Amino acid sequence: MTTEPRTVLVVEDDEAHRSAICRVLEREGYVVLQADSGDDALAEIGEKVPGVIVSDLRMPGMDGRELHRKVQSRRPDAVFVMVSGEGTVEEAVASLKEGAYDYLTKPAGKNELIRAVSHAYDRHRLLRENVLLRERLEEHERKQHIVGTSRQMRSVIELVEQVAPSSATVMVKGESGTGKELLANLLHSLSPRREKPFVKLNCGALPETLLEAELFGHERGSFTGAVGARRGRFEIADGGTLLLDEIGDMPASMQIKLLRVLQEGEFERVGGARTLRTDVRIVGATHRDLAVEVKEGRFREDLYFRLNVISVVVPPLRERPDDVPLFVNHFLALYNRKNSKAIRGMTRSAMEAMVRYDWPGNVRELENVIERAVVLCKDEFIDSSQLPAPVNDADGSADVLHFPVGTELAVVEREMILRTLNRSGGDKRKTARVLGIAPRTIYRRLAEWGIG
Repeated sequence: MTTEPRTVLVVEDDEAHRSAICRVLEREGYVVLQADSGDDALAEIGEKVPGVIVSDLRMPGMDGRELHRKVQSRRPDAVFVMVSGEGTVEEAVASLKEGAYDYLTKPAGKNELIRAVSHAYDRHRLLRENVLLRERLEEHERKQHIVGTSRQMRSVIELVEQVAPSSATVMVKGESGTGKELLANLLHSLSPRREKPFVKLNCGALPETLLEAELFGHERGSFTGAVGARRGRFEIADGGTLLLDEIGDMPASMQIKLLRVLQEGEFERVGGARTLRTDVRIVGATHRDLAVEVKEGRFREDLYFRLNVISVVVPPLRERPDDVPLFVNHFLALYNRKNSKAIRGMTRSAMEAMVRYDWPGNVRELENVIERAVVLCKDEFIDSSQLPAPVNDADGSADVLHFPVGTELAVVEREMILRTLNRSGGDKRKTARVLGIAPRTIYRRLAEWGIG
């Protein structure tokens, strides 16, 4: 397991004293950085603030107390040990009141210095762990609110909780905007790999050449623009989880290379000859029906079976209307904060319209509707006038078809396909998914009916 190096920055304008402190700390295994002034220290650390900073109190220009204040505003978990000379003990005590951890008097003894820095580093680790824990708790709370609590989603979450401890490959299926990435993240956070990286890549967003380099990395000069070697997502995610979003859009040549990684756990960087090994749990996500893609020759059958060990299907929002009020309240609180508003909720008619609407864009569309309504609302409650026309006009009647007994099946089929096609915005593949039939059936029927 790779651990972060223990880095200490020594800030001291007296070169002899600074060198003496650095020698002692380097012998104790610390990575030591040096600066001869407060300004030089800020330039040295940039965005990567060391865990412990040993700083002289009195220096030309920016003194130790001012340096402490500036660093603390950027990294509250950086721990300061002040070094005070004659006549500066009172200033050292004042710096403790301002948040410095400890102070030493010149000349600092070797054992005293080692003890102070060791304790300071323990303090830094504790502060850093608290920050990371707080971030994880906030992320967990956000996910608990966003995935839904309906009966359908409880079943999905129970399945995720059941398979998370295993090493099985998981395929998350569902329409765009249903929250597939959130479920993949939840799967990772509940798994034994949770301390390792969760890395994601959208396979449909990159051309084939860039997709290969993103997945496997590349060596310097392997293609135009490759000015240096770079690790790919498989290397970065080693020991953790790799989410391959829209995996159904992956080109055939890349499918073969992905299959090799799944079978053998090894690969080469683009332009490289050295074989690298990786231990990664793959989570695939797609809005496509991969079984249909396999039948029509667009997706490899052997890869499909490798990926589809565990299948998690995220139901669209229209199939779980009980979750709509939950999402409304969640996004209302979020956009209240972002827009400095205090909207208390929705009128009954507005909420009823939200529940009736079938949400073709799923949770992502609902979030956009709430953001728009918050911006437009001037009262305590959002009413129907702040909702887009498709949502505000939703009455559910378009979702119900009535046929008298004895109606010919051909008539029923035609009406069902055309109505569903209309509700899907003319998307033939989406219509096929909703009706549970092959896309070629849609194309064939439309040709028979003379509809383009």
